[in-house]
Amino acid sequence: MRDRAEVVIIGAGIMGLAIAYNLARHHGVRDVVVVDQGYLCGGASGRNGGGVRAQFSTEENINLMRESIRICRDFATELGVNVWFRQGGYLFLVRDEAGRRRLEASAAVQNRCGLPTRILTAREAQAIVPDLSTEGVVAAAFNPDDGVVFPWPFIWGYSQGAERLGAEIATFTKVVGFETRGRAIEGVVTSRGTIKTSRVVNAAGAWSPGIARMLGVELPNKPHRHEICASEPLKPFLGPLVADLSNGLYFSQSMRGEIVGGVSNDDVPHGLDHGSSHRFLALYAKAILAACPRLGSVKVMRQWSGCYDLTPDANPIVGFVDEVDDFVQASGFMGHGFMIAPVMGRLVAELVATRAVSPLFERWNLRRFREGKLLRETMIIG
Repeated sequence: MRDRAEVVIIGAGIMGLAIAYNLARHHGVRDVVVVDQGYLCGGASGRNGGGVRAQFSTEENINLMRESIRICRDFATELGVNVWFRQGGYLFLVRDEAGRRRLEASAAVQNRCGLPTRILTAREAQAIVPDLSTEGVVAAAFNPDDGVVFPWPFIWGYSQGAERLGAEIATFTKVVGFETRGRAIEGVVTSRGTIKTSRVVNAAGAWSPGIARMLGVELPNKPHRHEICASEPLKPFLGPLVADLSNGLYFSQSMRGEIVGGVSNDDVPHGLDHGSSHRFLALYAKAILAACPRLGSVKVMRQWSGCYDLTPDANPIVGFVDEVDDFVQASGFMGHGFMIAPVMGRLVAELVATRAVSPLFERWNLRRFREGKLLRETMIIG
């Protein structure tokens, strides 16, 4: 491992790797080391359902995700790795009038941004997914441009692309401290030695508060275990990813035929935990059978979990901090870090390379929690 680097990125998930790749490709910053305490795909990036959507309720997130979807579509051409990107759409379901109003308000914003989102009746939703049960469904929203990717090749593609351009990916390398002088970082101390550097990106996801605390920076992020499972392969029958906003259910069908999905479950251990539970299977089974009764006899083949990286206002923490020079945050992305990473990788790389702070990152700064200027976003699922 190098003992010096222009930039050290902590976290070799999709966010950290996308930043490293874009630093090298678009800004010529190739003296980069990405360190991770585990293996590639070992964290949240390798444990999610691969959904990619632009159906959000603010213009900022909608426009970011439109670009992210474009990058997903062109990923195989640019990096030479097939990520099995399939644009079958996202179908959101709501079961009360308040939910309908939220969908309609979000769809209006999405339409202004150029998305073809439509508000549907229950019968119209069933026309898209014939096996869908519409009992209790008041309305739905559908954007055919949303889609699903296979997460692992996405991570491998960014990793291989960054390495080809000169970056180093150091897995099984735990950050244990920092060397500092006043406000300046002078080195990152790892389990494999010290890397001299003056610029650090904290892209460690649910582990980011622990990294920041080593430098005296307190982040309000909290990990939340989210469980997920995959079924035996079935013949293709499901086009879009279906999400029920009343209970956090979501499920899609992979290119190999598995039904992959999850559901909200607040009763999970606090802290960083990758365990699995029978309670999740019970909640998921009840919710998915209500939505799609034909799945009643399908076998669950695999169950796993990962940690959402939650902030108090459900918005990320991105950019410089007041306490330490050149310590960039890129965390707190809830359950959306994977889908937004392609575009955020470009934007954070530009921030690191040029030190020019965009209005978007000023909006997502850390100090908003101290100042009580919290943001709000809806359509959080899972």
